[in-house]
Amino acid sequence: MAQPFDADNADNLEDIEKQFAVKAVAQAETYWGLLEKIPGSKLKLTKHDDDIVEQVLEAFPEFKEPKNVALINEGEMKSVSGKAKWRAFCEKFNEIEDYNFGTLLRSSVSDYYTQEGTIFVVRIQFYAIELLRNKYGLNDWIVQK
Repeated sequence: MAQPFDADNADNLEDIEKQFAVKAVAQAETYWGLLEKIPGSKLKLTKHDDDIVEQVLEAFPEFKEPKNVALINEGEMKSVSGKAKWRAFCEKFNEIEDYNFGTLLRSSVSDYYTQEGTIFVVRIQFYAIELLRNKYGLNDWIVQK
């Protein structure tokens, strides 16, 4: 009989991690390329955008303030309480393809993707934060640069 998978104690396989990293970087480059051509406030990322925005604002009312999505604190996001809140939010979107796939998120809306300023998150977290950044016009500077 197969043992249940224990993610907390699973080994990391270097080749698989590299493949995930390549896909995450490609996604980040594609998104940045879009932001260079189209103001974020005019972008639609998924067919679930409105639902994602509604649900993230319900789960994280502090995100109603643009300054609270402009700069994301990785420590808070990945704290025990932060993980619990995000996990509950993320599971609402398991019908979205690759909703839990690793993705890169800029910690600051005013910066490019950099090694120091990038957080590894799951895709639905990326959508939630970037959709709000776009809604608030916080990414529109990129197309104007």
